[in-house]
Amino acid sequence: MTATEQSCRDRVVVIGSGWRFASGISHYTYLLSSALANEYDVGALLMRRLVPRRLYPGRDHVGADVADAVVYPPNVPVYDGVDWYWGRSLTNALRYLDRQRPTVLILEWWTGAVLHTYLRLARYAARRGARVILEWHEGQDVGEAALPGTRRYVRTLMPRLLSLVDAHVVHSSYDLQAIPAAYPLGDALVQVMPHGPYDHVVRSAAVPVDPAADAPFQLLYIGVVRPFKGVEDLVAAFSALDRDQASRFRLSVVGETWEGWTAPDEAIAGSPHADLIERVDRYVTDAELAAYVARADAIVLPYHRSSLSGPLHIAMTAGLPVVVTAVGGLVEVVREYSGAVLVPPRDSIALRDALLQLPERRGKRYPNPHTWQATVDTYRALISRLHQAEPRHQVGTSQATTGADGA
Repeated sequence: MTATEQSCRDRVVVIGSGWRFASGISHYTYLLSSALANEYDVGALLMRRLVPRRLYPGRDHVGADVADAVVYPPNVPVYDGVDWYWGRSLTNALRYLDRQRPTVLILEWWTGAVLHTYLRLARYAARRGARVILEWHEGQDVGEAALPGTRRYVRTLMPRLLSLVDAHVVHSSYDLQAIPAAYPLGDALVQVMPHGPYDHVVRSAAVPVDPAADAPFQLLYIGVVRPFKGVEDLVAAFSALDRDQASRFRLSVVGETWEGWTAPDEAIAGSPHADLIERVDRYVTDAELAAYVARADAIVLPYHRSSLSGPLHIAMTAGLPVVVTAVGGLVEVVREYSGAVLVPPRDSIALRDALLQLPERRGKRYPNPHTWQATVDTYRALISRLHQAEPRHQVGTSQATTGADGA
């Protein structure tokens, strides 16, 4: 059977985040499903209510229509979605799987809140012959991992899910080392697959633009503000500029505060250049995000740690210069992106010096080395390898009509 014939036969269901608890994984699930739909019959099964709203760090934007530009393609049936407490939402999800009859199930992993549901769905699909792929965006959300009960819960249940997984996808060589060190992956296939671009809201602008030479240089931080994001380091670097230097810039910090992390706002309030800093403390819509990126001259991401970064991919999609810390998988992400300036983490002086170099890049745009076609090609090769290997789990026989088999 040729690869094209196999692709036509395969039916893929992508399971990931929905829009009620909107996040970068919501966007990734949409983009991956849309890209794979060019080659496979694809469905998207979404997680709807991840946790009780009061427990979610971004509770203020839960249910808001922030992804106003996103519509799944008409050829991608969507079930939205499964609630953490299940009820009828799970029964309907199993019926959705019965209708889709996936030969490949792709689970987007980013939070322990979905673990019990992923275990149920993976077991159900595997018993009906599906090959299961787990795509890792990080080992566990860093905020969750700081909670002993949540950490133990994930460590206890994760081996059950991993026993059903035929292949793992990671997004960098860094995660290729980090994920197996944290979890027992056994003899499942492991594939490094670069993250595709966030090109559904911000379009590529990899051509020079004509800047206004006398306008302030616009610096932008985008993304949620959390302890590991290092936004206070950026404010410290900006504050370390003398007044003449700082007056050449304007800094916008755009993103809602999570986990009560007020250090960046306190640093802004105490900055000698506070009048040159704009602070937008909320989860902005896709349209607002596009507007902030369109007016930016550079994006600055001063993370203390990170496996992946949606804002980094937004910056590369826009072709903007980006200052990013050399942590985790981000060094590999920007290896072929000529617009990147790497700095050490937690080093406000190095960050200040990098800011001072940015005006030399005003108006320049850089080509993004990442494409969704590369993602599709890698998935095609991985799925082909899975069909040539024996499944890792025992496939049983059952009636695939009511979803009544046990979890």
